[in-house]
Amino acid sequence: MVEPPVTAAPPASHEPGRFRRSLAGGAFLAPAFFLLGVWLVFPTLYTVVRSFFGQTGFIGHWVGIDNYKTLFTTSYLTTAIKNNAIWVAVVPALVTSFGLIFAVLIEKVRWAVAFKTAIFLPMAISAFATGVTWRIMYQQDPGLGAINALSKSVDGVFSPAGVLSSAFPSTPAVQTQSGGSLVLKTPLAPGGVALLGLTGIAPTDVPKGAVQPVAPAPKPGDIVGVVWRDFTPGGGKLGAVDKGELGLPGVTVDLQTAAGKTVKSAKSAANGTFDFTNVAPGTYHASIDAQTFAKPFGGFSWLGPKLITPSLLIAYIWIWAGFAMVVIGAGLAAMPRDVLEAARTDGATEWQTFRRVTIPLLAPVLSVVFVTMIINVLKVFDLVLALAPESVQSNANVIALAMWRTAFSGVNDFGTGSAIAVFLFVLVIPVLALNVRRFKREI
Repeated sequence: MVEPPVTAAPPASHEPGRFRRSLAGGAFLAPAFFLLGVWLVFPTLYTVVRSFFGQTGFIGHWVGIDNYKTLFTTSYLTTAIKNNAIWVAVVPALVTSFGLIFAVLIEKVRWAVAFKTAIFLPMAISAFATGVTWRIMYQQDPGLGAINALSKSVDGVFSPAGVLSSAFPSTPAVQTQSGGSLVLKTPLAPGGVALLGLTGIAPTDVPKGAVQPVAPAPKPGDIVGVVWRDFTPGGGKLGAVDKGELGLPGVTVDLQTAAGKTVKSAKSAANGTFDFTNVAPGTYHASIDAQTFAKPFGGFSWLGPKLITPSLLIAYIWIWAGFAMVVIGAGLAAMPRDVLEAARTDGATEWQTFRRVTIPLLAPVLSVVFVTMIINVLKVFDLVLALAPESVQSNANVIALAMWRTAFSGVNDFGTGSAIAVFLFVLVIPVLALNVRRFKREI
């Protein structure tokens, strides 16, 4: 005979000590809830309510959604929204990409510890200090800014500065042409003499080997001339070769027809003289080549209105690439190696293994870094404040900085400032919800 199953006893309607344990738990949680209410919940609700009032306060200054309309009708604020959109589109993807590349590299090099230290070191520096550092590096003067000093060394290979970059004519007889060359207005014929006096040349900029210039005598069938530093300490006559002046050696002088076609070229000697021999009959002009006066590289205006946003992005990526490298490197270390070896055994190349095995297995970690960076760039503030000069902060403006400047930096428009803060909060909520949902799915 089969006995019926034993029915489980119903749970006790009152568990002894349950209320006491709940009370104890509540007592421990109460301080945390109190602080959350004071420092998070109340300010949030207050800011939302305050965003519907005007600049001066609550009483009698209800403006409805006018503050939110200001967000999308004021150029100062629309620039901040556009810049934040650029930050979100560029920074998370690049930080994640660089972190992935660095994480893979540290497994391939022997000096991995030094490599990781160098890449992660910017995370140990505050964003404000980083902004000050990069502001110095971005100085336009190549003698001060490291970035432009590097650019100058590259530019000097392809576009070297002229030997007389600061020179200009000493008399109206020599004029500057549109291309930068200097031309003697006086027409020349065979047997003529060209006097090309220049000034504005510092003693340290005079080419080496320069000696006292000589006013050449006319030569039949030739056109001769002299290029010299037309400056005599304590006196002298402009346009005339005086004692104590210096010739300018190595200057390229062209002989041009009336139509501007170059027929002969010559280089000046140590005393500045040059000679065009066997010149055909006709009328010519002596011209100094434009390359002689080519200006040295003056540096890119990294902190100017056009490049300030890319400059900020570079500095921010430099800070956070180390964070991405460490997180992705931890995921890479936990990856099962037998899967990678199986792919290589099946004939996959390193690139195919990386693209079709490593990246898919790292997808959860990559999404953590990507979402974290989206949240960070939405509220970026201190780097922009420290790095962007005051004159271009309106061009580099972002939402968090616009909120601070509107509410606390002299304007004291707390209504619009609150609306900006609420708008930023609304932008962050979907990203936070996505992050929480992903965490729940992984758990």
